[in-house]
Amino acid sequence: MPQNFHLALLIHAHQPCGNFEHVLEKAYETSYLPFVEQLEKHPGVHLGLHYSGPLLTWFEVNRPEYFVRLKKLVQAGQVELVGGGFYEPILISIPQEDQHEQITRLAAYLEKHFGLPPSGAWLAERVWEPQLPSVLAAANVAYTLVDDIHFLSAGFEPEELFGPYIAEDRGKTVWLYPGQKALRYLIPFGKVEEVIAYLRDASSRFPGGVAAMGDDMEKFGVWPGTYKHCFTDGWLDEFFTALEKNSDWLKVTTPGEYLVSHAPLGRADLPTASYTEMMEWVLPTRVRQRYHAVLKEFSARPEVLSFLRGGSWRGFFRKYPESNLLHKKMLHVSARIAAVPSQHIGTKAHEDLLQARDLLLKAQCNDAYWHGIFGGIYAPHLRTDPWRNLIRAEAIADRQTPGALTARVELLDYDADGATELLFTGLDYQALLKPSDGGTIAALDFRPAAATLVNSILRRPESYHASLREAAGKSATGAVASIHEQTRVKEPGLERFLRYDRWPRHAFRILFFDPARTHADYENLELREDAGFAGGVFTVKSSTPNDAELFRADSLLVHGKSETSAPKLLLLKQFTFSPAPRGCEVACEVSLKLKEPLDKHVAIGIESIVNLLAPTEPDRFFETLAGRQNLRFSGVLPGPILRMEDGWQRLRIALHAPLMDEFWVAPIETVSESEEGFERVYQGSQILAVWRPDLTKQKTWSARLVWRIESF
Repeated sequence: MPQNFHLALLIHAHQPCGNFEHVLEKAYETSYLPFVEQLEKHPGVHLGLHYSGPLLTWFEVNRPEYFVRLKKLVQAGQVELVGGGFYEPILISIPQEDQHEQITRLAAYLEKHFGLPPSGAWLAERVWEPQLPSVLAAANVAYTLVDDIHFLSAGFEPEELFGPYIAEDRGKTVWLYPGQKALRYLIPFGKVEEVIAYLRDASSRFPGGVAAMGDDMEKFGVWPGTYKHCFTDGWLDEFFTALEKNSDWLKVTTPGEYLVSHAPLGRADLPTASYTEMMEWVLPTRVRQRYHAVLKEFSARPEVLSFLRGGSWRGFFRKYPESNLLHKKMLHVSARIAAVPSQHIGTKAHEDLLQARDLLLKAQCNDAYWHGIFGGIYAPHLRTDPWRNLIRAEAIADRQTPGALTARVELLDYDADGATELLFTGLDYQALLKPSDGGTIAALDFRPAAATLVNSILRRPESYHASLREAAGKSATGAVASIHEQTRVKEPGLERFLRYDRWPRHAFRILFFDPARTHADYENLELREDAGFAGGVFTVKSSTPNDAELFRADSLLVHGKSETSAPKLLLLKQFTFSPAPRGCEVACEVSLKLKEPLDKHVAIGIESIVNLLAPTEPDRFFETLAGRQNLRFSGVLPGPILRMEDGWQRLRIALHAPLMDEFWVAPIETVSESEEGFERVYQGSQILAVWRPDLTKQKTWSARLVWRIESF
């Protein structure tokens, strides 16, 4: 029988920055603790463990006894702790100096607490690009792990993937393990004897080789049904027992141990890639549906599947402009901090700057930048945490930059979309004005509370929406399956929330529509508003540090008018940013001029988008004549003032729209996929200040909407 075949397991545990405390507690009780308890029972099982920085620091504060147990396993040589980016960033998406600091910070933390610096690094979401060997080598990383699809995409044969390779960039090298997808799905979702049979077959064909697997610890207990499967029913104990029983031919090793006594199999020059599911998730919805159909068609032909892969991780910036905006905010703040004059070590200014760097690195935590079954772009609390950290970090940088605390406006392509934006910054606010999208405000940060107030997301078709009607009302089967193969629904009837926005969820959008339309039409996105004035390009007429004037001249396409028969309209939007007691004001004044009065009446709305996050918490509400209403309120409210309060962020917002008719308020609800199934998520409220001027008798008209924001 072939001797000394190896199994190298690298198990990864992570919780996002900003995740709920109860989520971490549950993950600890159902996965992190019982996994280590099983390891302690099986000293013959050696493996690599990677914990992200946010999770390690949570253990340190809340479960210090877990550190003690881990340290004993490390000292016994049973566990190798693996490094990576401290706050679990997608390395290829952050600046070079931040890449280095993320990796070296986690290495220093592991050495301090566990006595040994790591030799390897976990690559977040296994996102690989060809320049990474230089990045990793510069931070003293000897090896990392990617998936077999990375290698297959480069032309490797499946039988070549039972050993590590050398990847090189400009003379700098790092060892790469090919992680076996077959093992990812067998562990823990196959039978233990199937895993052993797979390894025994590999050992007969590749004596002295190694089968590697890297995957999430959360699949052992956190994923639906897996706690019972892995621990109550004993799968993990049975698996570890089987590994020890087969030690006469199978050596279960840490990744670092194997490298010490083996040579690489050769070079691996790999393309940009991630794991198969991620490269599917990143594709635009219609393309993803077609791609998925092709994968299904060739599912029984692995020799064809190796040529099929989806997009690159960076494609999420195109698929989700909200992710792109957050990413560009992060890059902008990183550059802001780097430009701060150096400070003397030991001074408060130096300590503040170190805090700003830490807040920036936290904001690079990957979860809020993408979406699949995992990923948090649809999770407001995960999306909000990096925004809050970036607001704080940028405010610190501004305080240490001469002249930066005075009001200023910058004209730049902030979000790298090819169009120029206006970035207004004052002592208490920062606002990003997009002339290319209806002259709207895409982001509005209130610095005293470190709150980003717009912070919503466009409701768009996702490929999994098609399966909602099939899933609704069906009970889940009792079988335990990979999370990629399950369909679960958190509440019935979710399909009624599948409505899709025409425009990004930005503030101060102008909507012209038929006055016969109602609040119900607004909530159901059936206003049929004029597209040019709502989302078209506005021209910047002038700008100063405190205001900007924009205009658009176009045909008014309401009441079914065609381009030739529609009346001509000049619309001016003037934004003003000013200080106010305990906060600031943002005002938008709208003026319109017609060549001739209209032949039919038209309604005009200025839309606000506000997300105060948790919709049913009692400390967040709308003030109405009927009393406080939670944030999922839908209905018509009288003007001219609408007040909101957020007790968690300690801020109040008053919308003031003089001479308006009424406010239309409706929640923005998305339906997204998560580990636990389809779920409805509150993404803020859309609030339309409605006027019904008689433009059949006048050729000019103006209105004003003011946001008054204050802290308390």
